[in-house]
Amino acid sequence: QRILRLAEMCRRLETEEEKVLPFYPSSLAEWEQQKVHRVLEEIPSEPLARAMRDYVGLERFWQRFNKVKLEEKALERAQAALANRNQDLRRLLQQYLAGAATNQKVPKDPHPL
Repeated sequence: QRILRLAEMCRRLETEEEKVLPFYPSSLAEWEQQKVHRVLEEIPSEPLARAMRDYVGLERFWQRFNKVKLEEKALERAQAALANRNQDLRRLLQQYLAGAATNQKVPKDPHPL
């Protein structure tokens, strides 16, 4: 009940895209989706399956939760890639500055010998 209440409160904070397209496209083929609908319409015989029918309202929550987790992992990978790129650029900058400092120490006139 608490999760459902929080989901209702968060509905106000959704972006326009989330409000217009609340459901994610399925990767199942048409015949697979039909099979899933048939299975969902059947009355389950196992106790666990009957209990799970009570939590169908949480499906949207789990979709969003999983989407956020995937985005979090993608951002972590992007951050790691940017950190590596930043480290490479710092190393190149240090090499450049070391080379520039060395060039200033070398006399501009060629040695007479």
